[in-house]
Amino acid sequence: MAAAGAGQQWVLVEMVQAFYEAPAYHLILEGILILWIIRLLFSKTYKLQERSDLTLKEKEELIEEWQPEPLVPPVPKDHPALNYNIVSGPPTHIITVNGKECINFASFNFLGLLDNEKVKSAAQASLKKYGVGTCGPRGFYGTFDVHLELEERLAKFMRTEEAIIYSYGFATIASAIPAYSKRGDIVFVDEAACFAIQKGLQASRSNIKLFKHNDMADLERLLKEQETEDQKNPRKARVTRRFMVVEGLYMNTGDICPLPELIKLKYKYKVRIFLEESLSFGVLGEHGRGITEHFGINRLSGQGYCFSASLPPLLAAAAIEALNIMEDNPDIFQTLRAKCERIHKALQGISGLKVVGESFSPALHLQLEESSGSRENDVKLLKRVVDYCMNSGIALTQARYLEKEEKCLPPPSIRVVITVEQTEQELDKAASLLKEAAQSVLN
Repeated sequence: MAAAGAGQQWVLVEMVQAFYEAPAYHLILEGILILWIIRLLFSKTYKLQERSDLTLKEKEELIEEWQPEPLVPPVPKDHPALNYNIVSGPPTHIITVNGKECINFASFNFLGLLDNEKVKSAAQASLKKYGVGTCGPRGFYGTFDVHLELEERLAKFMRTEEAIIYSYGFATIASAIPAYSKRGDIVFVDEAACFAIQKGLQASRSNIKLFKHNDMADLERLLKEQETEDQKNPRKARVTRRFMVVEGLYMNTGDICPLPELIKLKYKYKVRIFLEESLSFGVLGEHGRGITEHFGINRLSGQGYCFSASLPPLLAAAAIEALNIMEDNPDIFQTLRAKCERIHKALQGISGLKVVGESFSPALHLQLEESSGSRENDVKLLKRVVDYCMNSGIALTQARYLEKEEKCLPPPSIRVVITVEQTEQELDKAASLLKEAAQSVLN
């Protein structure tokens, strides 16, 4: 007890000594802070306003004068969101838009399977057996036998150990990225990445580093910079995961990713790869297996899952039948490639427009050679080209973006989609009409 008392006395002596040795400004500042705390404790945080009773007439006058602010800014009548095209019937080879029949160069129906009788029969049989939907996620009574069959067939087709299906295309990459990449991890992303990838990155809360589109030198620069940072803090580097995110066939540009170079960088800098193949699957490669088959690279493995309602069984059954058709008709991919190359060549040299995308890409972009200086005016010019073609029986579409949410907003463009159903005459007609439209609108 005596020792404890002596210790407390010694602490008190030290405090008094420190008080005398402290500089004057320090003591003044502490005194001001103590007075401020006392004031806050004993003063009222707000003053009660004097009550002012209004008469019924005065209240009615105030209500009549009040004008609420709009929830959103005024939208012009010519805004695309208020002037959409209405499609009647399936978006197949011949599509009816606003009551007018047109050749479809707008829908991503590359292999023409949307209106295939075998696919529709499989979907109808599944509809009778399972109903319209699943009403549950995969982990909660939403897994049907047809889902497992499709996953087995996809794994076999892609020559992988396993495959997992998601509810719809957008959810796949948007859910897979945050399933693996977490806060603090680092993701190197091509600046031309589609919106689904951007949403996945946003959900992951990872550290995002954009590199120039398909620029491997710029990507390696970022990887080297990160390598230098890791050497400064090896403990943090050991728990930080690194990913690259690319598309097999870019939706916004029609380009393919340089996968062989990406693989080299992957092993050199020990980085994992997310490969988004919404467009390249069923298009690239001798058997339609995508970008890896196109370059002759062994498939990269991966897993994923999500908790939204599972894929409707009728769509799973339709996908299985689509795989059957792809396996039974491997020539379909060469047919598609030949048609892509034909129209790509025919679209060269259009005055005022430039072709963006690979010659074998079934989704090409036509951009203005020179911008007017205003994105809004550029969009209007391209819309006039699209309308010109629509009036002559060719259905095209402008690429649409959520402009305020895009990380790197692509230039305005007209998207030209090629399918196996389009004949050579129709391809030539579309190219000729686009030249005519550009001459009329731009020149």
